[in-house]
Amino acid sequence: MSLALRDVSRTFNGTTAVKNVNLEVKPGEIIGLLGTSGCGKSTLLRAISGLDSEYDGEIEINGTVSKEIHDTTGFIFQEPRLLPWLNVLDNVTFGLTGSRKEKENKAIDYLESVGLRGKERLYPRELSGGMAQRVAIARALVTSPEILLLDEPFSALDAFTKMQLQDLLLEVWKKYQSTIVLVTHDIDEANYLCDRVVILRGQPGEVDREFIISQKRPRDRGSEELAHFKSEILESLDLNK
Repeated sequence: MSLALRDVSRTFNGTTAVKNVNLEVKPGEIIGLLGTSGCGKSTLLRAISGLDSEYDGEIEINGTVSKEIHDTTGFIFQEPRLLPWLNVLDNVTFGLTGSRKEKENKAIDYLESVGLRGKERLYPRELSGGMAQRVAIARALVTSPEILLLDEPFSALDAFTKMQLQDLLLEVWKKYQSTIVLVTHDIDEANYLCDRVVILRGQPGEVDREFIISQKRPRDRGSEELAHFKSEILESLDLNK
């Protein structure tokens, strides 16, 4: 599913968070939004999702301009946001329509996709951080979103769990071919996952530069090519000075 942002700006109480952002995303692309804190990355994600409709400009999804919440988008937050009184299965099926059996069968399929088959009856307090985030991914996928929005979904995890879930995300993307927009502070994560990395800079945030990463997947995290991209991104952010 295609996505286009045209001159998108957002102002909060007289302070502009992002300004005149233009972005075209092709169906099945993985796009990274990267920049320092306060440049409006999460603001853009909320606008795309329809959770925030008070922006200026246009957001077009598959040829349709709308400020409503889109059934075709799924959102994965920085923290899992699971309902503590529901078990894993009920968290994933929460909000779905259909018979209980239909909902549970669908949820089990997605839990299997994220490696949690057999964990359906566990409660959030019984899960590790990585397992909880896998549940959040399954919950986002169960609605079959054509656009998947991720707001720093792995930032609270340890390095090894983060890498495991990055690989899981690529497996999910390969299977379901969702268009993905990923907000991250992690340059290595952006380079490993994304087809393009869009750099936002300033306050208000504006698109400063874009990097196309054409290296085939699976990528070698330690490759010279990704190291080169990291150096360029650091230079564009003035973080290597």
